[in-house]
Amino acid sequence: MADIVEIAVQAGNFKTLVAALQAADLVDALKQPGPFTVFAPTDDAFAKLPAGTIDDLLKPENKDKLVKVLTYHVVEGKHMCADVKQLPDGAKVPTLSGESITVTFKGDDVFVDGAKVVSVDIEADNGVIHVIDAVILPPSL
Repeated sequence: MADIVEIAVQAGNFKTLVAALQAADLVDALKQPGPFTVFAPTDDAFAKLPAGTIDDLLKPENKDKLVKVLTYHVVEGKHMCADVKQLPDGAKVPTLSGESITVTFKGDDVFVDGAKVVSVDIEADNGVIHVIDAVILPPSL
């Protein structure tokens, strides 16, 4: 099996996420044993951001902001979809950014900060990836 970063690279639809992880120097962090749960926005999710947002975040002077955005998508521990569904609606889950995401449910659908989880339980050596349809931004930004 591969680690979280290798799986994201192999999938082919996380090019923006991988580029952002590289710009933020977080690749090595996500290759650590973890385990981690990553709510991974696809390239399409990044494309939904206002024009210029990604280019702005990728600038070296905005590295701290980029790190905060990316670590807001990562939770410590390996949390499979079945585990996430055990949470109460509206549960606050701490992320590596130091801020918490809100998990909500609509029928069988799971949302994190309003982003829909569209693919679940992509296992990696050091955790699990859940694919989301939007980039979530920490409240402090």
